[in-house]
Amino acid sequence: MAASLDKACVRRCFDRASSGYDAAAVLQAEIRTQLLDRLKLTSLEPRVILDAGSGTGHACRALKRRYPAAQVIALDSSLGMLRAAGRRQAWFRPVHRLCADSEYLPLPDGSVDLILSNFMLPWTDPDLVFAEWRRVLAPRGLLTFSTAGPDSLKELRAAWLEADGSPAEAASGGLLPAARLAFIDMHDLGDGLIRAGFAAPVLDVERYVLKYRDIGRLAADLKATGAHSAAPDRPRGLMGRRKYAALQRAYERHRDGGLLPATCEVVFGQAWAPTARPAAAAVGATQVSLAELRRQLPTRRPPLTRGDS
Repeated sequence: MAASLDKACVRRCFDRASSGYDAAAVLQAEIRTQLLDRLKLTSLEPRVILDAGSGTGHACRALKRRYPAAQVIALDSSLGMLRAAGRRQAWFRPVHRLCADSEYLPLPDGSVDLILSNFMLPWTDPDLVFAEWRRVLAPRGLLTFSTAGPDSLKELRAAWLEADGSPAEAASGGLLPAARLAFIDMHDLGDGLIRAGFAAPVLDVERYVLKYRDIGRLAADLKATGAHSAAPDRPRGLMGRRKYAALQRAYERHRDGGLLPATCEVVFGQAWAPTARPAAAAVGATQVSLAELRRQLPTRRPPLTRGDS
């Protein structure tokens, strides 16, 4: 489902981002809250919880508060992120930290009851990750995750194409990670869950718009959240002044209400490990709307914006 990635580059990017990540990760925090809210609709009483791609540990703390008797594992490939998570945990609610790759989990089969993952999939091969998540989930274990869909940063990509560049070139300097990361369609993610052996996948899409005073602030947020291209053949140099100026001019056409929009398409996914592993995975995926779930959730927050901050 995804091209190979330079894992060492991914780790370096998130190590560098760990100190300033929380200040820039406005959207990630909003989506994390929604993932946690959706758990209120389940009667799950997990013994072991895995936060895959735990970042600075906010979801782990919330999960430990909600399920105080459970063992919560913060898993991330970035030591910098795990160190930041360690500084935030309470001594009376300890969280286990594990530095590992979600494509190769150092956990026994059927050892986890709940997996939560917020915006980790773009830096992985989802087929490999889904297979590992399915392996470590106990029967009737729950997976809930979010990731970025293919419409993410559509204004930036359109501006670059208008400026007569290629998406690959725009990835240099961290300005267009969407050109290289695995921003995968909801239906393809559902097919991947079925291939991995998950049951009853539920997928839905929401769109959020963050707004910026200028393109430099957008670039700064992308860098601060570790959103860099990690493709092995990624451009290694900085974008030239002429190309950058052309990109700025093209992006100005999207300015609305004095600010530049940056759309993020967010895919929410949920699936269960079946009570027994099937002999062969079914072909194709059934997509189920979350309309009924939304009626049970608290009122949705207004569209997210990020202005002059």
